[in-house]
Amino acid sequence: MDYRGLGRTGMQVSPLCLGAMMFGAWGEPDHDASVKIIHRALDAGINFIDTADVYSLGESEVIVGKALADGRRDDVILATKFHAPMDVALGQSGGDPNKRGNSRRWIVSEVESSLRRLNTDWIDLYQVHRPEDGTDVEETLAALTDLQRQGKIRAFGSSTFPAHQIVEAQWIARDRKLSRFVTEQPPYSILVRGIETDVLPVAEQYGMGVLPWSPLAGGWLTGRYRKGEDAPQSHRAAWRPGRYDLSKPDNQAKLDAADALAVLADEAGIPLIHLALAFVLQHPAITAPIIGPRTLEQLESQLGAVDVTLSGDVLDRIDEIVPPGITLSRADTGYIPPALEDASRRRR
Repeated sequence: MDYRGLGRTGMQVSPLCLGAMMFGAWGEPDHDASVKIIHRALDAGINFIDTADVYSLGESEVIVGKALADGRRDDVILATKFHAPMDVALGQSGGDPNKRGNSRRWIVSEVESSLRRLNTDWIDLYQVHRPEDGTDVEETLAALTDLQRQGKIRAFGSSTFPAHQIVEAQWIARDRKLSRFVTEQPPYSILVRGIETDVLPVAEQYGMGVLPWSPLAGGWLTGRYRKGEDAPQSHRAAWRPGRYDLSKPDNQAKLDAADALAVLADEAGIPLIHLALAFVLQHPAITAPIIGPRTLEQLESQLGAVDVTLSGDVLDRIDEIVPPGITLSRADTGYIPPALEDASRRRR
């Protein structure tokens, strides 16, 4: 694989990042099976792994640590994230309000837990999983800067921050002489193009690496969703059925687009998965989309996308199906825990 600069950090990463969200109870509970997927990705040239403390409440980090315990740690750019509660299941109420969030208190505590679970002395990229209105971003940046100076993390970034908060954090880092966010991890796919209007130009302006999550739109761009066919059964659909309920207008819009894109992919002679990933890879502001396979077969189906270049005609056809800057479903722009999603629906 041809490697790319991770923002302006000097670190070089593969054009695909292996996401570890599906390793553990949320996806593949067999640790050995997950380790095999990680090792296959590394053998294929991927040197970039992204996880988070909250994925299966730490189990994903443990699995990644196991996979790198055979002497491969030095060859991997390892990223993880913090923010979500770690003493209750995601989306559930209760728990200690100080065991979550973006405060210095929680950051300096949780980084130690992540280091222990990952079985490593340092984290290459430590990311704020979501913004938090109740914590001053200067507090967060100062704590992360201290961790960087201590050598526990090499660099840090943000995830799913709106453009105005990315700019605010850059200005505060400059004015307070703190280290800054060097990456942003936003949602981005052919079906979720909203960041093209603001986040991507801002990231380019500040030289930030961009690591899009869900480039296959939560499975909608795998080729399994076609008009006139029954909706496929999937792990994600069982976990979050509302995002795949075809009685909803926004999901019907996604089905129409996915079907049209599948036809386009057939005409171009490539799998829809490769079309979808190549679209994200070709944007000049993108560093490495995060792929999140649950099985070895899913990983194999995605690796070939790095060798695909879409022609201008194909890109124009994609723009006709989903215009630039358009997002077909609000639910795809950031993780909304099911309990909160239900409450929001009741308010509407």
